[in-house]
Amino acid sequence: MSALEIMKELPKLTEADRRAIRDVLLAIANENPDVALCNQTAQEGAMMFDRMEDEDGRHQSR
Repeated sequence: MSALEIMKELPKLTEADRRAIRDVLLAIANENPDVALCNQTAQEGAMMFDRMEDEDGRHQSR
C-alpha cells in the first residue's frame, strides 16, 4: 500500500484509530534525537503558556 493510499483512508478511520496512528508516528519520529528535542521544547513552551494563561486568569478574577 502506498503512502498516498494510506492518507486517503485516514479520514475513514475513527478518532480513536487516528489518535493511535498519531501516537505510533510520534514514537517513530522521537527515535530521531533532533525531532525528540524539538518536540520536548515545543511541549515545554506550550506548558509555559498554559501557566501564564492560568496566572493571568487568576489576576483578572480578582
